Amino acid sequence: MTVLDTRALNRATLARQHLLERADLGVLDAVAHLGGLQAQEPQEPFVGLWSRLREADPATLDALLTARRVVRMHLMRRTVHLVTATDALAWRGRHQAMLTQRMLGVYRRELAEVDLGELADAVADLLADGEPRTAGEVGKALAERWPGPSPRTLGDAALTELPVVQVPPRGLWGRTGGALFTPLARWLGAEPHPPSGTGDLVRRYLAAHGPAATADIRAWSGLAGLPGEVDAVRDELVSFRDARGRELLDLPDAPRPDPDTPAPVRFLPAFDNAVLGYDDRSRIIDDAHRGLSVAGTRFVLLDGRVAATWTVADGVLSVIPLRRFTRADRTAVGEEARALAVFLTGGRGRVRVASSRT
Repeated sequence: MTVLDTRALNRATLARQHLLERADLGVLDAVAHLGGLQAQEPQEPFVGLWSRLREADPATLDALLTARRVVRMHLMRRTVHLVTATDALAWRGRHQAMLTQRMLGVYRRELAEVDLGELADAVADLLADGEPRTAGEVGKALAERWPGPSPRTLGDAALTELPVVQVPPRGLWGRTGGALFTPLARWLGAEPHPPSGTGDLVRRYLAAHGPAATADIRAWSGLAGLPGEVDAVRDELVSFRDARGRELLDLPDAPRPDPDTPAPVRFLPAFDNAVLGYDDRSRIIDDAHRGLSVAGTRFVLLDGRVAATWTVADGVLSVIPLRRFTRADRTAVGEEARALAVFLTGGRGRVRVASSRT
């Protein structure tokens, strides 16, 4: 069986993620191809799309959100994702058991006397008037019936058991504000599909992240019981091994570029799935820096790998290297940083690349 080394996997990931070259895709098609973008930080998906698409006007994503063709909801790993309306309806039911289990991992003791089915019915009745509410408002209303748990616990649990979305203006370009929730079925005019184990989730993951191991698919989705879904499509897939001997699965015709393919500088937003979408993240980030990937750190890719972090404060985009930069590295990073600063600030931003770490 063919062995794919770390660099080969890196270039495959960059190609699938549209990070080798910016794609001529529309925003809706890009969100669909990527299987959603992690979005608990509401402005981060705009940077993720800017780094991947030739045309990434924030107004386009805003229009898709307000037209209800893209939605914000808790989904993979019980984190907020920006997904197409089609995927929201197709995937929400498949994720329900995982969402409940992770919620109970936090609140099981407090909710010991609460029937979760009754809780879901109660919040559905509460939101039936069409008025979006915050989790805090939901929790306070439900506390009248369930006085034991805290309102915060009740709000979080109820909005886990009932499929809901976060409505605009949350997630619009340059807008701030708390999350307001409304039922997914009301927002999209359709009920979520029943859970399906047909293997579509596996195909979609591999299209955007492959080649990958079953453990990687599980780490991205948060789902257990994936061997059945893998078995449903195994005859459609090809297999490889990584340097650790793990079996890697992939779609036969998906791009696997030459490992020596040049990779441009790319700026990633917080919680980007090019990094977070794997159990074994060594294809893109050194183990020494893995902890940064779950801390909301924004990364700079140099030669396809995490080589720096970046922040924006007081109109200054600052790059902090994680390793020594050559003069050519600093020049390439600075050029991409200036382009991003223009995108983020309309041309008013400044750039600072800190001294290389030794």
